[in-house]
Amino acid sequence: MARTKRPLEIAATTTLGTLAAAAGAAATVWSFSPRKDALIENRWRQICHYRYAHRGLHDKTQGIPENSIPAFEQARDYGFGAELDVHLTKDGALVVFHDSDVFRMCGTKGIVEKMEYKELSKLRLAGTNERIPLFDEVLQIFEWDATTPAATMPAPIIIELKTYGSNAFALTEQAVKALDKRNVRYVIESFDPRVLLWLRVHRPDIIRGQLSENFLQDDTTEDQSLFLRWSASALLGNPIGRPDFVSYRFEDRHNAAVQIVCSKLGVRLVTWTIRSKDAMITSESEGAPVIFEGFVPSPRSAIL
Repeated sequence: MARTKRPLEIAATTTLGTLAAAAGAAATVWSFSPRKDALIENRWRQICHYRYAHRGLHDKTQGIPENSIPAFEQARDYGFGAELDVHLTKDGALVVFHDSDVFRMCGTKGIVEKMEYKELSKLRLAGTNERIPLFDEVLQIFEWDATTPAATMPAPIIIELKTYGSNAFALTEQAVKALDKRNVRYVIESFDPRVLLWLRVHRPDIIRGQLSENFLQDDTTEDQSLFLRWSASALLGNPIGRPDFVSYRFEDRHNAAVQIVCSKLGVRLVTWTIRSKDAMITSESEGAPVIFEGFVPSPRSAIL
């Protein structure tokens, strides 16, 4: 016959269970919450004062393609920050380009990560004479030095690291080495939590952001598993990299995960891609800096 538990044993077991549950809940909250760091906070105040041109201030009607040198120069000259995409080529070069597949922008077959820069440099963007720029060339556009007046200092940039296969750590390390050689203000974001993990371990001084959207409604990701799309949408990778901010698709920002992580736990929010002044005003009124495209607002955000 099994021994019947006494009241004190029951109480002790219940108390231990409650404490374990509370500890688990506290650990979960901690893992999804942003770090408390005065240096990061001060840098973020600079970031949120600007509006960011998506892939540079590009304009087909002017013959200025996305992620091109003229697009970034125009963003800088207007006083905007810029959002840009960085890949690692087969031979270890860092290039600024959105897709891994070059077909959409260059009209030919090829994968950036499987090509050497010499091959990529021969391609032209969207039927123009513009080529795929090196990351360092873009950094030079937003660089400043001790003689640069504060009023004319280029705006910060938002750098998205585009991983491919297992290259997340190599890409992140190479990008950070390039950034260390230039005086630019920046943050790094990625859809891949491994990028944030590398930064968390090796460069905690860099502001890091988790990119996401509601992948369950994105038909371009239907080849991925339902679980993977759901977990990415729900920001379940956040405990890996502990992002300082979440960069989320504007139309999906009312996602329950975003509301919990940003509104309740205090992770900062950036929205993309804003395509109207009304949406921009809405986002900034909610405290979220914007990455915009297709119109030209004033460069400074409404966020104080």
